[in-house]
Amino acid sequence: MFVKERMFISEAFVALIVGIIAGPLVANGLNPYDWDDTDEITKQITRCVIAIQVMAVGIDLPRHYLKKEWRTFLILMLPIMIFMWLISGLFIWALIPTLDYILANSVVKGRFAEKHVPAHIRNVLSAESGGNDGMGFPFLFLAIFLIGEPGTGKAIGKWVYETCLFQIVLSCVIGVVVGWVARKILQWSERHRLIDKPSFLCFAIALALFLMSMTGFSGSDDVLACFVAGNAFSWDDWFRQETEEAHFQEVIDMMLNLGVFAYIGAIIPWHEFGNAEIGLSPWRLVVIAILILLFRRLPIVLALKPIMPAIKTYREAVFSGWFGPMGVGAVFLSMIAKEEMEKVFEDSVEKPVVIELLSPVVLFIVLASTLVHGTTIPLFQLGKRIRTRTLSITSTGSNT
Repeated sequence: MFVKERMFISEAFVALIVGIIAGPLVANGLNPYDWDDTDEITKQITRCVIAIQVMAVGIDLPRHYLKKEWRTFLILMLPIMIFMWLISGLFIWALIPTLDYILANSVVKGRFAEKHVPAHIRNVLSAESGGNDGMGFPFLFLAIFLIGEPGTGKAIGKWVYETCLFQIVLSCVIGVVVGWVARKILQWSERHRLIDKPSFLCFAIALALFLMSMTGFSGSDDVLACFVAGNAFSWDDWFRQETEEAHFQEVIDMMLNLGVFAYIGAIIPWHEFGNAEIGLSPWRLVVIAILILLFRRLPIVLALKPIMPAIKTYREAVFSGWFGPMGVGAVFLSMIAKEEMEKVFEDSVEKPVVIELLSPVVLFIVLASTLVHGTTIPLFQLGKRIRTRTLSITSTGSNT
């Protein structure tokens, strides 16, 4: 609590350091590489954490938020994500997944956010963090299909109907329907006193797990479905207002963040960072990380600020452009990318080096992002200079 609320350092940063100390680099008390199929375990852990947290993001957004700020949200999801994808690929010299991010809690929640970050910026960053992980799939699978399919036309066609329509559009439809139905069922149960308080508070988590199994069975994008369902579930703000005093979601959110970043700290492949056989060296990784942190997101957010109504000043654009931390979502997509690439080259005698590069490159960038973004929050004392009314978390929904 002291580290987060007084020093304004994110719990993700602290948990990552704990994971590094507990992992094979130092104490070797936790070594996931001793387990069978570490990549699959990593994929499922990150998938569950992301699904629950993006559900929470959708629920925490103010009433009808995506309807009111649809233009800003679409700009963040389309041109800005495309730019980030191209820049990341350019700097890494390979087609790897979009390094999108999960919640940066020290930016959108907590004492620093309440004092120094305007409510509309917190909402923008939260909405983008929720949609970003699910929208990473089209960028990832476009690269996979172009590599794996015999012709460009066939690859584009498969990407359109399998990824854009089946995974993205179907996930949105499922999310809207399930979220709306769940809200009506919960409201009916509450009116008739058929649900107790603990079950009421846990309902959103149960809904996220249900959607994971439902969309996972159909092959759709479960992460995006959870975010959309969270918005539909809390579209009228009823559930958020009923649960905001309990702080239950904040507790779950912190537990998930601490656990997953400690795990990420333990799986960082330090021995691979200097593996010359696959073209890696520490100085190259450091240069790549610096270039991506500086140029992946900040320039395009500044350039498109005039057409994003939710970002009112260039100081806010700098803040929003800088705080695009790369974490759990990047690890999740890298595991999927590695799995898909292995399928594409399953019958090949010689595997492409990109399969071996995925984990060390992505995890090094996640390490750099967590360390940099987790410690630079106090540099942005927005509340002292931005002439915008800053609202507390509890009043965000009712005043937005």
